[in-house]
Amino acid sequence: MLRLTTGRVGSLLTRRVTAAVTTSSTRMASKEVSESVDMSQPMYWDRVDIPLPDRPYKDVLTDADKSLKQKEKGPWGQLTKEEKIALYRLTFCKTYPEMKQQTAEWKTVMGGIFFFLGFTGLVIWWQSVYVYPPRPRTFDDEWKSQQLKRMLDMRINPIQGFSAKWDYEKGQWK
Repeated sequence: MLRLTTGRVGSLLTRRVTAAVTTSSTRMASKEVSESVDMSQPMYWDRVDIPLPDRPYKDVLTDADKSLKQKEKGPWGQLTKEEKIALYRLTFCKTYPEMKQQTAEWKTVMGGIFFFLGFTGLVIWWQSVYVYPPRPRTFDDEWKSQQLKRMLDMRINPIQGFSAKWDYEKGQWK
């Protein structure tokens, strides 16, 4: 337990020193450097699987929002529907139906898939034209038919092979 507390104190001191050093060094000459987001602080997000975010949607409240927050402490029966919706929007950005609403992201994904498939096709075509050697003549139909005829003339594998299925007297397949 003592290590955990010491670690937290050390982390806090380190964070404060780092923040003091970086804020003074972010202003360089005449240029402003954008500050990074502190990921250790609670953040807001709308997710269906986590219904309550770490912090409310609006951190900085206007005067109207502050008066609405004061009204919230009283009986809710006196609030109008619009005020209840405004109070909800102070804490949450989207409702569940808004979060579950379909997006057009699938179009982007499918477009990316088709783009890369098309690019791959172009690469394969380019390789077949400029990289690979021409097809060997042994793949031509004429060569294959001559090779088959020669194998039949030599009577290759006459017991169980394709020579056994050739009728030599009629000159056709059995």
